[in-house]
Amino acid sequence: MNLTIASLMALMTVLPVASAAQSQSRVGSGVPSVAIPKSTEVLVIETPKQGVTAQQIMALMPDEIRATVKLYLDGKIRQWYSRGDAKGVVFMVDAKTEDEARALMETLPLAKEQLIDHQYIPVGPLMPLKALNPEALQ
Repeated sequence: MNLTIASLMALMTVLPVASAAQSQSRVGSGVPSVAIPKSTEVLVIETPKQGVTAQQIMALMPDEIRATVKLYLDGKIRQWYSRGDAKGVVFMVDAKTEDEARALMETLPLAKEQLIDHQYIPVGPLMPLKALNPEALQ
């Protein structure tokens, strides 16, 4: 095993701890915090609102699909998936902020009719990987 693979394996054992540290503020404690990544995309999870029927969703599905494909072809939606538990869909949206992603997703027919709930999660580079490249810390 070479040094790069060994380093990567060691890093993978500490990623859960380092990721948790990213979400905890250490301001004023004297302990440096892990760098917060710059958001590069927003993960959007859509689920039907409680009480919404499959018939209500399906009535708008042709319009929803056309509008979603247009956003994809315009480069606004980078990836899209059905959830494995069949409870909705997941999008990777080309947006830097939650507000930017929200403005985009609210243009879709199911959102306009208030039939779905959205969860927005800004994501970015995995910051503990900087440990593999000391020059990136400067």
